[in-house]
Amino acid sequence: MRAAVLREIGGQLTIEEVPEPQQPAVVVRAAGVSFADTLIRRGRYPQMPGFPFVPGSEIAGELNGRRVMGFVRGAGGGYAEKAAVDPSWILDLPEGASFAEGAGFLLGFLTAWIPLTRQLPSVEGRTVLVHAAAGGVGSAAVQVARHLGARVVGTASTEEKRAFVRELGAEAVYGYDDFADAVRPDIVVDPVGGSVFARSLSALEPLGAIIAIGYAAGPWEDVSPQLIVGRNISVVGFYLGRLMRLRPEVVRAAAEDVVELWRAGAVKPIVGGEYSLDDATEALDALESRRTVGKIVLVL
Repeated sequence: MRAAVLREIGGQLTIEEVPEPQQPAVVVRAAGVSFADTLIRRGRYPQMPGFPFVPGSEIAGELNGRRVMGFVRGAGGGYAEKAAVDPSWILDLPEGASFAEGAGFLLGFLTAWIPLTRQLPSVEGRTVLVHAAAGGVGSAAVQVARHLGARVVGTASTEEKRAFVRELGAEAVYGYDDFADAVRPDIVVDPVGGSVFARSLSALEPLGAIIAIGYAAGPWEDVSPQLIVGRNISVVGFYLGRLMRLRPEVVRAAAEDVVELWRAGAVKPIVGGEYSLDDATEALDALESRRTVGKIVLVL
C-alpha cells in the first residue's frame, strides 16, 4: 500500500510502498494533519519516534462496512491507504459528515472539551480567551466554550483570521501584541506557548487559570511559583496522548460527549484545507507556516 514516509528530521515526505498493517485496519479516506506531526518532522516532539516514520494519528475511513473516525494504533501511521487501529478508539462517523470532517474532529475537540469540563470548575458566564483561535484546536475551543456558556474572546495573527474567529462566535479577537492590555480573562486556552504563555499569566483575573496545551511558538518560558501564588492563579496542563494511556475511560466518555454535540449541531469541525497524500509535505508546510485556518486534512 502507499504511504507518506518521513525518513529523517527536517526531510520531505516521500510516497512509498509499505507493508499493509495488522488487522483490524481502517481503509483511510482522510487523515488529520496535526501540529505534533510538524514537531516530529523538526525533531522537537518530546517523544520522538524512530525513522522511517509514517505520521498521522487521526483518521476517518471505512472498517467492515462502517464509516468511522478515530485514532491509529501506536504513534503514527495515518498518512497511508490503510491504518491499524484499536477498536476502542474508533467511533461511527455522524450521518451526513464527510471523511475530511471526521479526520479533523476528535483531536481538536477532545483537547478543548476535557480540560474545560473535567479539569476546571464551571466556565459558564466566565471570560475564556482562546489563543490561535483560527487553528484546529482553537476553532474547536471557541465552539466548546460558547456551548458551555462562556464569553469567548480570541487571538489570531491576521485580520483575515480574526474575522474568521468572529464568525465562529467570539465576541472580540485581538492580535498577539494587543490581548494582554485589552482583556482580563478568567480562563486561557493556550496552544501557543512561548512568550504568549507568560503574558497570559499576567493578564489572568484572580482565581483564573491557563490551560497549557502546546508550544507552537516555542518552548514555554519558566514561570516562578511566586507569580502563581501572588496572583491567585492556576496552570492546568493537558496532554491527550498520555491521558489516553492512563485514563482511557475518561477519554472515551469525552469522545462520546463531543460526538453527540456534533450530531446535535452544537459544534462542527472546520476543515480549512484538503490535500492529497502526494502533497503531504505541502500540507505540513502550510500548517507550520500558519497560513491556514481550521483543520488541515489529507484526502485519499
